[in-house]
Order: sequence, then C-alpha cells, then structure tokens
Amino acid sequence: MANKIKVKGGEALLLSLIEEGVDVLFGYPGGQVIPIYDHIYDYKDRIHHILTRHEQGAVHAAQGYARATGRVGVCLATSGPGATNLMTGIADAMLDSTPLVCITGQVPSSLLGSDAFQEADTISMTMPITKWNYQVTTASEIPKAVAKAFYIARSGRPGPVVIDIAKNAQVEEMEFAYKPCISLRSYIPRPMLQPETIARAVEMINAAERPLVLVGQGVKLAGAEQKMIELAETGNLPMTTTLMGISAIPNDHPQFVGNLGMHGNLAANQMTQHSDLILAVGMRFSDRITGDVSQYAPQAKIIHIDIDPAELGKNLRVDLPIHADAGDALEALKVGLKHKDRSQWFDFARQQWEIERERLSHTTDHKNQYISMAEVIRSLAETEQGNAVIVTDVGQNQMFAALYSKFNRTRSFITSGGLGTMGFGLPAALGAKLGVPDREVVAVLGDGGFQMTMQELGTIMQNRIGVKIIILNNTYLGMVRQWQELFFNHRYSFTQLENPDFSLIAKAYDIPSERIMRPEELNGALERMKQASGSYLLEIVVLPEENVFPMVPAGASLSDLIFNS
Repeated sequence: MANKIKVKGGEALLLSLIEEGVDVLFGYPGGQVIPIYDHIYDYKDRIHHILTRHEQGAVHAAQGYARATGRVGVCLATSGPGATNLMTGIADAMLDSTPLVCITGQVPSSLLGSDAFQEADTISMTMPITKWNYQVTTASEIPKAVAKAFYIARSGRPGPVVIDIAKNAQVEEMEFAYKPCISLRSYIPRPMLQPETIARAVEMINAAERPLVLVGQGVKLAGAEQKMIELAETGNLPMTTTLMGISAIPNDHPQFVGNLGMHGNLAANQMTQHSDLILAVGMRFSDRITGDVSQYAPQAKIIHIDIDPAELGKNLRVDLPIHADAGDALEALKVGLKHKDRSQWFDFARQQWEIERERLSHTTDHKNQYISMAEVIRSLAETEQGNAVIVTDVGQNQMFAALYSKFNRTRSFITSGGLGTMGFGLPAALGAKLGVPDREVVAVLGDGGFQMTMQELGTIMQNRIGVKIIILNNTYLGMVRQWQELFFNHRYSFTQLENPDFSLIAKAYDIPSERIMRPEELNGALERMKQASGSYLLEIVVLPEENVFPMVPAGASLSDLIFNS
C-alpha cells in the first residue's frame, strides 16, 4: 500500500492483516480489544472472524487452520485471562513448529506495571514459548510489528509469535502504510548448503547396505514431499514417518515401511535398530521416537537434516549434521545417488509386518458386543479411502488413528505431538475445515479430550462448519488407564469417567448425531456420517479396557516393543 492514509491503530491492525492475506481470524472479544473489534465490525466482509467459545479454542483452531493449509494461523484475545488462555496453544505450536500470529490486548501503556484490571505480563509469560514477541505501545508501531511477526512465524522453522497491543495504541491515529518484511538482520531462516557436506552424505548413503529414511514434519513444512519421494526412489531407500510426519508419504508407496516410535510399527522400529545408516529429515529425535538413546540405532551412522541448528546433535550424537531447508538438501542429495538392490532389506520389513499382524489381536469382543477402537479406525480408513483430513485429540484415540489411518496426500494428519494437549482435537478440526473447506475433515476424539473443549460445538453450530466428529467412548482416560494397567498393577486411580449423554449435547447444538454399540452397526454409521452434508457427531461405545499396541515402555529400547498386557 503505497499511499498513506490516516487511521486508528485498531484499523491499522486489520489493514495489516489484510495485506498479509489473512482471510480467517479466530478470536474472543474483551475489554482491552474492544477498539479492534469495533473495526472488525466494518471489515467483516474482508476478514472472516470466527467467534470461538474459549480462547484456547481460538488458538487450537488457528493451529488446525495453519496445519491444514500451510499458511499462518491468526488468533485474537483480550488481556489478562484472554491472553493466559492462549498459553497452552502457543506452547503447543512452539513444540510442533506451527506458524501462528497471536494478537493480545493489553492495558493502556500508562497503566503498565500497576496491576490494572485484567493486566498480565503477556510478554514475559510467552517469551519461552514463542519465536518472537513484542509489545506495541504506540499506534505507529503496528504495521511494522505485524509484518515482522508474519515473516518470523512462517520462515525458517515456523512457530508462534505474539503481538501484545496496549489499548491506547488501538485508538491513537496514525498514517498507515504497509511494507512486508522480507529480511531481518542476523536472522538467516534459509541457510546455505555446504557442497562438501552434501557430497559426504551422498557417499555415506551410497555405501550403506541397510539405510532408513526418517521423514519428519519438516518435510511437510518445506513443501518437500515430492522431493523426499524422488530421493527415496532414486536411491531405493525405505521411508518411515514420525508422528508429526504422518501423511507426508502416501501409505501405499511401496517404499513406505510404517511409523516410528513408542506406538510405531514393528517394521520401522526394528529397521531402525538394524540399520547401518539413518537419514533423518526434518525431525528432532524426541524421546517418543528414540526410546533409550543409549540403545538407539546401535549399528547406524546418522545423517540429520534440519533447518534449526539447535536440533542438530541435541538429543543424540549425529555423524553428519546438515543445517539446511529440507527441500534444498533433498534436491542436492539426489544428484549422485545410486540405485542399489535392497531387496533383502525390504524383505526384512515385510517379515516384520507379518510378525506384527500375527501378534496383534485387535478383534471385537463379541461376547460383550463391544467395538474395538482399532476396528473403528480401520473401517474409517476404508470408508474415506485415504482422502480425509484426520484430526485427533491426544491419547489412545490419537495412537490408534496414527496406526490405522490411510493417507493419499500430505497435510492430512493433524495432531498435538510435542505437548500432547488434550482438548486440541475439536477446535483444531473446525480450524482445519475452514482452511480446506473442499476436503472431508474428521475429528477422532476420546471421551475425555472431547469434554475439555466440547463447548466449541457452539462455534461449529454458529458458523455451519461441516466437521465430522467421532467420539470413541470407553468411559476411561484411556492412555493413562493403559499405563496404570501395565505399570501400576491395575490401580485405576481417577481415570474412570461418568459421561453425559453426548447425543443430547449434540442435539442442543443442532448437530445430527448417532450412537452405536454393536460391531455390525459400524460400517453403516460411518457411511451415514460421510454422506451427511454438514457436521455430524458419531458416538461409538468401544471396548472399555482396550490397549494400543505395539508399545515401547518409557525408557526402554525400540527393540523392546510389547504387543500385549
């Protein structure tokens, strides 16, 4: 916008967001953002504001939007409790590298530090959980702060930023002109490739007999999914995904060998332990992926590609760190890569899949006529044919969805990875649906996680958001109960839930619903949910004490997967 116009700070904020291409804003009004909301009234045809039922719902919805689209998610809350209610989602976004711009109101700058009504030190509280944060105290700062925020949120390793805007800055007049941020001194979001490092990596991969590629979310964030597949096909390399990397590689790709980690597949974990070379791309070797690091991949040399230098060598020793954008590195590595016969290595993967299938006995308990969660996700995968966006909550529902869902395209599995936030699923699903309205979005939730943010059914109702919702109702906090069964001698301490009638709750929000209990009802109910033109809630009463396997016990080696109680 070349010509300067005179506006108030609140309007300058909205004009800045429009300049950044923001079309959806998730928020909740309050005293210290009333001036901004007054301008939203005039701009509601240009920015679609979604009124959530809680600020936590707003930030999780912004996360779902960002993860489904690859764009920056934006949310708005007032000062004090409004800002503190965003904290969980901001921390979640920081761990999961989700690009967010979170805007909070603040008391007038003249009152800062006086413990004024609804004052909280948002900057200090968010400093450890953001890429950048900034407090605006004059209107003239707003356009530059917004431009910098979007640049930092989306570049390099993406993440959340916070702009805290004092109320006086929202009402002051200023001359508005917008200039996008394209660089910052001392901030290098896209590092230069080092040719000698790439050459060494190619040499190591070509020499390997049992290589394994670990595909992390960084591949999605870089838009490098096709480059990843091309590299693997060129070198005939097996690929496995982290929890956050799921859907980067289509499940039916012949070189895909499953998921990694604590609840990963036997093939992926055993191949890790027998590999002589690991190529890790855009992942951070978290404890849920490695298990006991002292016993992790004992025979393998490790090449680690990551855009964040802090991750290189952070959790385990790396033989060749490559500080680079995933797409740049994969493109460079493909040159000079040799196609080798690895039929014995792929045969090993197939053998492990057969062993896993034999050891797992996820069948319906026909005596009690309960449906198993594994059966639900398998049937959902068949119904959706790998085309849906699956958004999960946290717990057993999440791990069953990770194990048994099928995906044909990227950005189709959205979950809370690093922070493991219960209550994430429902608001993230509505945000994802608003981001990709032409795709089917299915929220897979447990009865515990659903009840943490179930008020967001009101957001779905008011905005006619066509999210499909599955509640796996086992009347337990299932993952904690599983640990209590396996490691605490069946002492189920405060993990059993007495649940309300979910169908009555759905009815109150004018959302069609159905409750099923018998295995023979499952496929028909899933088909009716799929055919529903708008939102739909399907409650499935499942086996109360079903466990999710395989499982690596905490602190154990990946070699120590267990398959039963």
